[in-house]
Amino acid sequence: MKKVPVLALASVLAACAGESPESKKSVNAEAEPTAVAEVAVSALSYPATRKDDVVDTYFGTEVADPYRWLEDDRSAETESWVKAQNAVTFGYLDQIGYRETLKQRLEQLWNYEKVGSPFKEGDYTYFYRNDGLQNQYVVWRKKGDGEAEVFLDPNTFSEDGTTSLASLQFSKDGSIVAYSISEGGSDWRKIIIMDAETRQVLEEPLVDVKFSGISWVGNEGFYYSSYDKPEGSELSAKTDQHKLYFHKLGEPQSADELIFGGKAEEKRRYVSGTVTEDDRYLVISGATSTSGNDLYIRDLSKADAPLVQILDDFDSDTYVLDNQGSTLYLVTNRNAPNKKIVTVDAAAPAEENWKDFIGETENVLTASTGGGYIFAEYMVDALSKVYQYDYSGKQVREIALPGPGSASSLDGKREDTTLYYSFTNYKTPATIFAFDVKEGQSSVYRESGAKFDPAGYESKQVFYTSKDGTKVPMLITYKKGIELNGKNPTILYGYGGFNVSLTPSFSIANAVWLEQGGVYAVPNLRGGGEYGKRWHDAGTKLQKQNVFDDFIAAGEYLIEQGYTSSDYLAIRGGSNGGLLVGAVMTQRPDLVKVALPAVGVMDMLRYHTFTAGAGWAYDYGTAEQSKEMFEYLLGYSPVHNVKAGTAYPATMVTTADHDDRVVPAHSFKFAAELQAKQAGSAPTLIRIETNAGHGAGTPVSKTIEQYADLFSFTLYNMGVKTLPNG
Repeated sequence: MKKVPVLALASVLAACAGESPESKKSVNAEAEPTAVAEVAVSALSYPATRKDDVVDTYFGTEVADPYRWLEDDRSAETESWVKAQNAVTFGYLDQIGYRETLKQRLEQLWNYEKVGSPFKEGDYTYFYRNDGLQNQYVVWRKKGDGEAEVFLDPNTFSEDGTTSLASLQFSKDGSIVAYSISEGGSDWRKIIIMDAETRQVLEEPLVDVKFSGISWVGNEGFYYSSYDKPEGSELSAKTDQHKLYFHKLGEPQSADELIFGGKAEEKRRYVSGTVTEDDRYLVISGATSTSGNDLYIRDLSKADAPLVQILDDFDSDTYVLDNQGSTLYLVTNRNAPNKKIVTVDAAAPAEENWKDFIGETENVLTASTGGGYIFAEYMVDALSKVYQYDYSGKQVREIALPGPGSASSLDGKREDTTLYYSFTNYKTPATIFAFDVKEGQSSVYRESGAKFDPAGYESKQVFYTSKDGTKVPMLITYKKGIELNGKNPTILYGYGGFNVSLTPSFSIANAVWLEQGGVYAVPNLRGGGEYGKRWHDAGTKLQKQNVFDDFIAAGEYLIEQGYTSSDYLAIRGGSNGGLLVGAVMTQRPDLVKVALPAVGVMDMLRYHTFTAGAGWAYDYGTAEQSKEMFEYLLGYSPVHNVKAGTAYPATMVTTADHDDRVVPAHSFKFAAELQAKQAGSAPTLIRIETNAGHGAGTPVSKTIEQYADLFSFTLYNMGVKTLPNG
């Protein structure tokens, strides 16, 4: 499966992932006017934000929610508030003299040709290409040694570049393509079906598709997943029943067959259906949260074959990697927290018949296939190590990588003789390598054109001690010859959730930060997947505070070692990482100078009432789950822990009006609380991108503007008067 390369401002939740509390609401008709009225706070005048007398009761405890009205993303009052907040924020940013210089440097460094790995479909070889500053990557193709031509240009989908290509899947012989698009960054997608040779659209687009793959059966049609369109706002209303459909080519969407889901007894929040490469089996995975799934197969070679259940609980993450005839190869963390590969016959696929194929090790496994081999990639302290296996289970070789860093998966079709992978780390732009599956040799296929010399920089891994004694790794990247005098502007970036692993990768934006003498530090916090299931679970539910403690300890380490000080330290994270920043800045406002929470989950009592948020309960728990869980969530929920009379760091909250993953109301309410209660002189602003979503598919132009704003805001509030380089 080929993925669309994307540039995103924030990390994305790994997946989008009870009843509402008893509520009583009364609106004060005499409340002050909103939106354009202003109140003076420090040197800034923020738009006044109306407070309502909204109170929810949880286990006998009343919790005020005065900014509940900001959850209504369709109201004129909310729209007016957004415009007023942006006016203040951009008015502030406009005063920073070197903001335009940073933007120009970002554009300069960004402006080079970027080409993805090639992949063959039918008679053509396809690849993604961006000539430098194009808002979206373009799909190109060529036949044999012929000239390359544009196949699909997402930059033509909309005038402002905000409609993006989300996925692209060809039929088995490559003659037909189905691709999905995202409009304004929304998770709701359209699927367009096109003749690959003539590029003629074959039928009406499929609409209202969400969290879906596209998996073809021959050239007949494909499986996809979606929810019923919710009542109310499609950007914020709850979506709770995922379904798998089969679309037969040439038939209207209304005739699509419901394959799985839709029944109360088999309710799933996330459902996917994939067809094995030989078209033999349909594999269905169902989940109620972002961790754990049940698993089913259907033998498509037999008419009216039943759905056979492999797993009937949600106690593990298990998927079908491949098959050889009726032998299934499963990747699982069932009784193997770091994952292993097992085999089983499809005729009797129950767990008691599983046989270990590649056993669990002390390092976390990720597996892929291509060229008739299986590739086992292991994370060793968040760095890649890759081994090649044949289908008898024999280890063929370890693949030599250029050095410490991250290798992308080696995957492709069975008949491929050459596979492609990229290698990168925090100071090294990605290089694409061609790998000969028989000889085991890698050769450079395409070097990065980025005008950045990694020889002038250092990326160092350290291990520091968290509050409870746990050792946590962190990669620190900076210019060689840095003076450890505590005055280096530093961004500490974190995530810590949903089993997501932060492995080292090059970022054009971060390269600009490093050029200016900045330090960039990334710890591998608990809640992530770097050390397997136990590491993930150690940062979930009633252990979520471990994640915040790990992040705080990372900041303290950077200060103790002289990399930076509280006056030069910024914390940044997006989505679940936005929650991380919000929790840490409210728990330890003295630790940092600048806080940059992006698209964050800020209201931990109500997150599960929006879109697919209920699926995140494995990591967070819910306020209705138990009194203990409610009190724990209330204890760190950023919206509920902003205290009057506290001096908070300079803060720029960022979100987008079309974010239907983590709805912008989280950020709206958090910003309103900060502006109402900030006792210090530091600004507390919110930057709201319009016609954009959670991050994926954001146009390059918008991404550059966002980073210029983030970096200038950060440096300005650290007291940097002029840029060291520029």
